[in-house]
Amino acid sequence: MRRPRAGRTNPQMNSARAQTTGRARLPPDVRRAQILDAAEALLQAHGGLPLPLDELGRAAGISKALIYAYFPDQHALANAVLSRRMEAMMAAGLAQAAAEPDLTAAALACADLYFRDVAAAGPVVHIVLRDPFMAGRVDAETERRRDRISRRLARAARRDLRLSAKEAVAALSLMTTIPEEAGRMAKAGDLSLERGRELTARLIGSSLRALSPEDG
Repeated sequence: MRRPRAGRTNPQMNSARAQTTGRARLPPDVRRAQILDAAEALLQAHGGLPLPLDELGRAAGISKALIYAYFPDQHALANAVLSRRMEAMMAAGLAQAAAEPDLTAAALACADLYFRDVAAAGPVVHIVLRDPFMAGRVDAETERRRDRISRRLARAARRDLRLSAKEAVAALSLMTTIPEEAGRMAKAGDLSLERGRELTARLIGSSLRALSPEDG
């Protein structure tokens, strides 16, 4: 095999070196976000956990070993995905929406925020929280945040709709499917964002009216 002459470079070696260097130069937060983006897409493609790490590595353009450098196991990866979506909704005002004193205003605001998150990222929160793989393994802080939102809405539903605790939880769980399904359709391109938000608001409003006490 002939050696390249001094002063000359091997194009193939330079290309490989450039790719490797390009990957290494990405800041850790950018690389982490890249992995989470790929994980969110795979979650929706596969519909559950755990994810095939070889496929995740290919989607993110990295090795399986590098995934483990950021996330020691699949529970940590799923919790990071879940936490990112929760952070996004909290930053958009989810806690403030749930704290609205009026039940209808709170429910409409929370539903709109959830619709927009699903339309943007897919039903990631639902997939992770409902998967048996995550039973007893959801991050404690994420659970506390979710439970605080749920309790606020449930208390308002019990007060304004005169429901029992179990009935309030059931009603809210059923109504959560409205923005979720509308968001799925919007993400798939079957529904515009504007129309999805409108339908979500109308269906949430009609559900609350149907549950309102007749003498209220």
